[in-house]
Amino acid sequence: MLAPPVHSAAFRARRLANWLPLGIAYALLYMGRYNLTVAKNALGDMFTKEDFGLIFGVGAAVYGFSFLVNGPLIDRVGGRRGMLIGCAGALAANVLMGVFLLGKTRWGWDVPILWPFVVLYALNMYFQSYGAVAIVTVKAPWFHVRERGTFSTIFGVIIAAGLYFAYDWGQAIVDATRARPKDLGVMASVFASVFGLGRSGVDENWMIFFVPAILLAFFWVVMFIWLRNTPGDAGFADFDTAEASLSDDGARLPVGQAVRRILTHPVLLWVCLIELCSGIMRNGIMHWYVIFAKETGFQKTFFVTANWGLCLLVCGVIGSNLTGWVSDKAFQSRRAPMAGLSYAIMIAATGVLVFTLGADLWFAGIAALVISTGVIAVHGILSGTATADFGGIRNTGIVVGIVDGFVYLGTAFQSVIIGFLVPTGPAAKNPGAWSAWPVFLVPFAIIGFAFTLKIWRALPSRSDQSRKPRSGGQLAA
Repeated sequence: MLAPPVHSAAFRARRLANWLPLGIAYALLYMGRYNLTVAKNALGDMFTKEDFGLIFGVGAAVYGFSFLVNGPLIDRVGGRRGMLIGCAGALAANVLMGVFLLGKTRWGWDVPILWPFVVLYALNMYFQSYGAVAIVTVKAPWFHVRERGTFSTIFGVIIAAGLYFAYDWGQAIVDATRARPKDLGVMASVFASVFGLGRSGVDENWMIFFVPAILLAFFWVVMFIWLRNTPGDAGFADFDTAEASLSDDGARLPVGQAVRRILTHPVLLWVCLIELCSGIMRNGIMHWYVIFAKETGFQKTFFVTANWGLCLLVCGVIGSNLTGWVSDKAFQSRRAPMAGLSYAIMIAATGVLVFTLGADLWFAGIAALVISTGVIAVHGILSGTATADFGGIRNTGIVVGIVDGFVYLGTAFQSVIIGFLVPTGPAAKNPGAWSAWPVFLVPFAIIGFAFTLKIWRALPSRSDQSRKPRSGGQLAA
């Protein structure tokens, strides 16, 4: 494989200017996606559990199927435009949800808001789906294959930051918007001060949606100014990234042909199946461990669950940094070995969780964090990196869309099955009654590891890889 070009300091600085606002905006999309999840208790007097189930269910279905539309669309219009469209649509949907709550609380609107929220949250999730596809599409022309472990690190950190914003900042906004807030933490105090929240005599629930929209609007402007699809668009010379292509000649494929190529590809098919397992493992821990903690009574008193977003941020930084760096340096940019090592670690950690659940908070809590570390690392190195390595610049969007669709297929599968396995009612307070939940995850950790062995030595290859790339980072003439 070709060695990566030597980039100038000016090129590296411009690439950073491209990525920093894009990454923060993508993390803020998480905040504007999970704010409804975090606010469930605050909005409990307006919606029943069944209402929330309907809102989330429709939203998740729309998000998953949107990849089939938005992947090919972003391949056509470019990642920059896709990210601007996605952020604009998501912030508009959040503003409208906030307006409905404001109208209900302050303006005396006597209207049911369930179906407006079903529609608006589904609209939000449609535009949210632009984010993951756009961010990988923009990445491809800026990073040589041998540098993309670095991008995997960036992508994993962005995901972790998004989870932190969603869980910890989201809860801070909820706390700050109460009618009579008390004992506010640092971030809740910051939000209360900056946005003038709290002590108004009513719960300002609309701000749970307005604040992410305001932050997204700011970074939309920054991206409009700075974000560019390729080095050539930013005044630098484009360079040969040494990636493979889904098509024989590197051209963009029609949707149907692209899907067939992906599902019969000797590498991408296995990436899809590995990420199916990742969807099961990721939400099987990140979602259900917090529910387990809440039901059994230690969510607010145990450091890990009381600071869940911060802990996931640390996990993401550690996992993505080690995985991305080692992938490039030790395995010549082969992605499967580090995904396999991450799954091996998840197998061990899931076993620990099985035997310590309800017996030792710290052992079980650390096991949950280790699993989270591994799954964020796998998602970054495969969905965020291998998709572009093997799909090519002109088909990255559809490849990311299909692979992420498998992630959410896994998410939906585990949600239904674990929902039947976990206890309800008074039995839910007994930690021992939850044993079937981690046991269910064990085989998928093993299967995910086995699938990585199928592509252990896979590297992108092309018949023209003897060509020398132009040096990246040189100003275009």
